[in-house]
Amino acid sequence: MEAYDGENDPGSHAYRGRTPRTEVMFGPPGHVYVYFTYGMWHCMNLVCGPDGRAGAVLLRAGEVVEGAELARKRRVSARNDKELAKGPARLATALDVDRSLDGTDACAAGETPLRMLTGTPVPAGQVRSGPRTGVAGEGGNGDLHPWRFWVADDPTVSPYRAHVPRRRRG
Repeated sequence: MEAYDGENDPGSHAYRGRTPRTEVMFGPPGHVYVYFTYGMWHCMNLVCGPDGRAGAVLLRAGEVVEGAELARKRRVSARNDKELAKGPARLATALDVDRSLDGTDACAAGETPLRMLTGTPVPAGQVRSGPRTGVAGEGGNGDLHPWRFWVADDPTVSPYRAHVPRRRRG
C-alpha cells in the first residue's frame, strides 16, 4: 500500500482541495475512493484520515484467498494466481472494482459490495517501506516519501517503479 496525505501531498488527488471527484477522500474513514487512470484502469484507495481531512492509502496488491476462479476470469492475462492482484489496477480488476464502488463503506457490517476484513497481523520485522511508485519528489526537489509499505518476500507485491517525468512534445 501507499499512503497519501491529502492537501499536504502533491502526489495526492486531494492536493488542490475538495472536488466532486475527491470528495470521498475527505472522510469519513473506512470508505473506498476509486479513480480511473490512463483511460483504462481503476485503482482503489481506503480513506484513513479523520473526517474532514483528506488522507488515504492506495491498495497496491493482494492475494486472492477466496473466489480465485472468478478472479481468473477477470484477469485472463495472469500467468499464475500470485499475479491475479499484483498491482493496483490488477487488484481492482480481480475484485471487479470500478467507479460505481466509489464511496462504499468498506468497514460496514451487513451486506455491502466490498468489505475490508481483519487479517493476520504481519510481524513488524517483515514490514518494509520505501518511496512511492511513480510519484515525483515533494516540491520537485527529489525527496521521496518512504510511504510505500509491503511485506518482505511476498510474491504478490508489485515491484517498485521510479517516477519518470513526462516529456512534452515540442
